[in-house]
Amino acid sequence: MLTHIWNTAYPIIIAILFFELIIIIHEGGHFVAARLCGVKVNEFAIGMGPKLFQFKKGETTYSLRLILFGGYCAMEGEDEDSDDERAFSNKKVIQRISIVVAGAVMNLLLGLVITAIIVSSQNLVGTARIAKFDKTAVSSQTLQAGDRIKSIDGMRVYSATDVTTGLTRSPDDTLDMVVIRDGKEQKLTVKFDTEKYEGRQYIKMDFWLLGVKKTVPNVLKETFLQWMSYARMVFLSLHDVLTGTYGMSDLSGPVGAVDVVSKAVKFGGISMLRIMALLTINVGLFNLFPIPALDGWRLFLLIFEGIFRKKLPSKWEWAINGAGLILLLGFMTIITFSDVSKLIH
Repeated sequence: MLTHIWNTAYPIIIAILFFELIIIIHEGGHFVAARLCGVKVNEFAIGMGPKLFQFKKGETTYSLRLILFGGYCAMEGEDEDSDDERAFSNKKVIQRISIVVAGAVMNLLLGLVITAIIVSSQNLVGTARIAKFDKTAVSSQTLQAGDRIKSIDGMRVYSATDVTTGLTRSPDDTLDMVVIRDGKEQKLTVKFDTEKYEGRQYIKMDFWLLGVKKTVPNVLKETFLQWMSYARMVFLSLHDVLTGTYGMSDLSGPVGAVDVVSKAVKFGGISMLRIMALLTINVGLFNLFPIPALDGWRLFLLIFEGIFRKKLPSKWEWAINGAGLILLLGFMTIITFSDVSKLIH
C-alpha cells in the first residue's frame, strides 16, 4: 500500500519541485540583476501564502512560504514611487529593462543547460537524415534511406527534434516534404499511417533517423539547434491556437503541466528532461509577451519610455495591469478547470 502511494506521489512531487525551480530561477534572475544595478530588494520569497520562516540578511528579507508554487522578488519602488535613490523606479531605463528581462533570460539559460544535458547523455547525436524504415512503413513508398529532410509542410527542419515537431503538427496523413537526395533537392508528397492519442489523430513516424558519433562540435551544435527547436515550438503552438488548429480543451495550465511532467518522470530521465526544457523555455518566452501583468508588458512600457522620454501615468498603468491580471487569472481558472476535468475523466 505504502509502495503504491509512493509510486503515485513521487512523480508529482518531482514535477512540483521542478516548477518551483523554474520560478526560483526566474525570480533569482530579477534579484541578481537588481543587486547588480544597485536596486534595493525588500524581500525574496520562495512560495506563496503564509510565511513558514524568514531571516534577514543585510537589507533583504528571505522567506519560505506555505504554498510551494510561486515566489517573488519585491523591489523598492517597483510598483509605486519612492524617494529612495536605490528604488527601481529611480533607476535609468536601461537598468530597469535589464532587471525586467533577467528572469526570462535565466529561464532560457536553464532550458539551454537542460538541453545540453540531454544531448550529452545520449550515445549518438541525432540528425535529420533517414536511416531506415519500419517493416510496415507507408512513407517508404516515397521517402528513401539516406534522405535528409529539409522541410515539412513549409516548416524548415534543422534538427531531429524539428522532424518530430513537423510530423505531429500535420492535420492529416499527407505531408509536403522537401528532402535532399543524392545532393539534389526534391519536393515530395508523402503519405503516412496515423494513430490516435488522447482523442486526436497523429501521424505515425515510421522511420528512424540517423545518429552520428558524438564530438564536442556536434554536441554543441545539436544543443543549440534543439534549444532553438524548443523555443520555436512555443510560437508554433501559439500560431496553432490562434488559427484554430487547437482549441481551449487542448491547452494546459499548471495542473495539466504537473500531470505531464509526472508522467514523463515515470517514462525515464530523458523524457522528463525534454518536457522540463520545453516548459522552462515556454515560461521564459511567454513572460516576454506584451501582456498586462507579465514582464513583457513592463518591458513594453520601458521601451516606450526610453523612446519617447515619457512614462505612462501611474493610474493608467495600475488600471491596465489590474485588468490584465483579472483576465489572466480568469483564463488560468478556465484552463485549470479543464485540466482537473481531464484528470477526473
